[in-house]
Amino acid sequence: MHTVISKPSGIRRESDSYAVTAEFYDILQADADEARVRRLYGREVATARRGVLDIGAGTGRVTMLALTDSRADVHAVEPARAMRTSLLTRLSSLPAEQRGRVTVHPHSLDEAALHAVADVAVCHNVVGCLPPSARERLWPAIGAALTPGGSLFVQLPPARPPVRALVRLLTDQRVGAHTYGGRLTMSAAGYRILARADYWVRGGEDVLREHTETFWMWPATRSRLIGELAPHGFAPLPGYEESELLAVTLRHRP
Repeated sequence: MHTVISKPSGIRRESDSYAVTAEFYDILQADADEARVRRLYGREVATARRGVLDIGAGTGRVTMLALTDSRADVHAVEPARAMRTSLLTRLSSLPAEQRGRVTVHPHSLDEAALHAVADVAVCHNVVGCLPPSARERLWPAIGAALTPGGSLFVQLPPARPPVRALVRLLTDQRVGAHTYGGRLTMSAAGYRILARADYWVRGGEDVLREHTETFWMWPATRSRLIGELAPHGFAPLPGYEESELLAVTLRHRP
């Protein structure tokens, strides 16, 4: 396991995003997300030979899948310090052989400047959180990090803002004398989506703590993302037209 920092003197102040969510994510959402990750990417990740690139690794669900289901090296890219702390804690409990195959990059992919390190790249629960300008930097960075003929699998963001607020109540989880709970709300804000996460901790009938974190999201259709990726040498893979994934292959580098 390696944490790579290139050119230390030029590194920006680390992102504090997800500082609240990182505490609650694993206890409230990780089990469901682990099942979703296996369903969406299990077959694809298992085919990796050169390496797996996990873009926006979070607390490590795709990274863990890649380490257990493939023999390839893994590059976990996670710029948010709070999420990366959980990721590294999880990796620290792995056997030495698995830890030796994963490198953690503590900044965005374009800053990591990886070249031909993977034949499979996964962008899970990430693209919707990136404005168009950030996506413009992401696509060529993925193209550089993939080997020719490599594949990219992107969980599609919402295609458009919701007509009305969407609310999802997270299942309560008991930890000793405390119960952890949460609620996710998505609402339209012009052409963007405002995502709000509310969390709480209860002891019996008393609310001991409450926290809220908000995020902006940018909708994008499948066709728009295909159009953005095309100038960077990517073409759609057949068989995913009805999937919640966008699957593309790197035909050539521009």
